[in-house]
Amino acid sequence: MPVEQQRGAEMRWVHTAVIVVLAVAFLIFALQNLQSVTVAFLGFGITAPLALLFLVIYLLGMATGGSAWTLIRWAWQGSRHPEVAQK
Repeated sequence: MPVEQQRGAEMRWVHTAVIVVLAVAFLIFALQNLQSVTVAFLGFGITAPLALLFLVIYLLGMATGGSAWTLIRWAWQGSRHPEVAQK
């Protein structure tokens, strides 16, 4: 087996292990935090289990974080090449 394929296989195991550890940690968190909490923002309120709110906020952060990073990178590259913006 070539070295590159062996490293790729090893990294797959590392990634799988990290995902399993995070999933188990979240499962433990969810089971220990079954009580409902109320979150209010700008006059809106929602009552849900803490673990569910944690999951929703995490997923929203993933979605918006990637978009924000893309916007920042686009703005940075545009500011470095002003001649492209003038065309």
